[in-house]
Amino acid sequence: MAQITVEINERKFEMACEDGEEERLHELAAMLDKYVSDLKMDFGQIGDTRLMVMAALMVADKLGDALKTVDSLKDEIDGLKEARSADIERTRSNEDEIATMLETTAERIEALAGRIHA
Repeated sequence: MAQITVEINERKFEMACEDGEEERLHELAAMLDKYVSDLKMDFGQIGDTRLMVMAALMVADKLGDALKTVDSLKDEIDGLKEARSADIERTRSNEDEIATMLETTAERIEALAGRIHA
């Protein structure tokens, strides 16, 4: 386990994380610190706990929006898969129809060729 120090709201916090995850944890802490800093600018220093709760709610709101987007995209992908399957089936049906038409045409040509040579 790696040990890192992150800074949020001008306070340092010692954190443990998996080896190799240090940079990601720093990024997440910086994102949270940005939310807290923005809140401090809007509301002043209203207490660490309240700032953290407000920042967490803002992050949760963004996460909720992102999850809705993911669900919407999954639904869209499912629709596209269904449309693709329908298109594949339609293409196969068209190919079968074209093959039948070609067979019929070939038979007619052979019959005409037979009459011409007779």
